[in-house]
Amino acid sequence: MISPKMASVIERRLLVNYRVEPEVAARLLPAGMRPQLAGGWAVAGICLLRLGDTRPRWAPAGTGVRSENAAHRISVEWDGPDGVETGVWIPRRDSGSRINVLAGGRLFPGAHGSAVFDVRETPDEIGVAYETKDASTRVRVVARVADELRGSRLFGDLAEASEYFRQGARGYSPARAAGRLDGMQLHTDAWRVEATEVTRAESSFFEDPERFPPGTAHLDCALLMRDVPVEWHPLDPAAGTGCAAPAA
Repeated sequence: MISPKMASVIERRLLVNYRVEPEVAARLLPAGMRPQLAGGWAVAGICLLRLGDTRPRWAPAGTGVRSENAAHRISVEWDGPDGVETGVWIPRRDSGSRINVLAGGRLFPGAHGSAVFDVRETPDEIGVAYETKDASTRVRVVARVADELRGSRLFGDLAEASEYFRQGARGYSPARAAGRLDGMQLHTDAWRVEATEVTRAESSFFEDPERFPPGTAHLDCALLMRDVPVEWHPLDPAAGTGCAAPAA
């Protein structure tokens, strides 16, 4: 894998968060990872991400591509060489971009499934729906921008939630090669999030009773990032996690 450092702009990143029974989330993780708890719960969710101007870091701004993407994720921790480290496990990535589907896991970390997205967005409301072309995954979310975080049992306020996710900037996902992980880390000096109120959330992933028996996963809250310049740095999972990918 070539794995250059990449630059882009997060035009919209909607983090839809579920609180999950820790032992249920733990069954979905690679060996060596465990759920990173918040308020006694595991934290899982869907990242609905529109990236603009994505390009190798050395390429001039304005030469990159735009794409709609999604990732199902579980916040995790593991024992690193210098103590406990944090990040996210991403069991599935999907994209509406043919470039991302073809290059993911080959030219940059993270294999992507192919999906069709339907986005309806205003400054105050975000609606994102998608279905994978293999019909295995379906999501529909509608959220409104709010002045504060309300009703969450994971986080006491927006600042606490923001810091929790800021610390989880390293993401690992299944590589194309069996038994291996791909890793990537988000870097930005402009981290900022907004609170939202979810008015509709459907997810075939979280509604699957084999993954999440009834009563073990609950919609908790959602956060929004907009117009944040970022870089994506590839990671060598063997250099820090000591984790093994789940069997295929």
